[in-house]
Amino acid sequence: MYAVIATGGKQYLVHKGDQIKVETLDLDPGKKVEFDQVLLLADGDDVSIGTPYVDGGKVTAEVQLNARAKKIDIIKFKRRKQYMRRMGHRQHYTQLKITDISK
Repeated sequence: MYAVIATGGKQYLVHKGDQIKVETLDLDPGKKVEFDQVLLLADGDDVSIGTPYVDGGKVTAEVQLNARAKKIDIIKFKRRKQYMRRMGHRQHYTQLKITDISK
């Protein structure tokens, strides 16, 4: 069984037991979170597609940790103009473990 959920402006394909990284959720590690914005539910040949969400579809997950991703280096450079600008960015994320998928 798998599902497609929407959170943080993105869509994620999840199976039971998966660990995913999503945009930061304001929850402490160990807490449970339920996603009711389920776009698709599939159990073998039985596929339910929502318009836009599946009625009664729910995905339950447990918060593993809140952290920051690896640093991304941003470099702006113009040749022969003596111009170079360096920047970095680390995105915050929440790691979840999918515990249950239900209709």
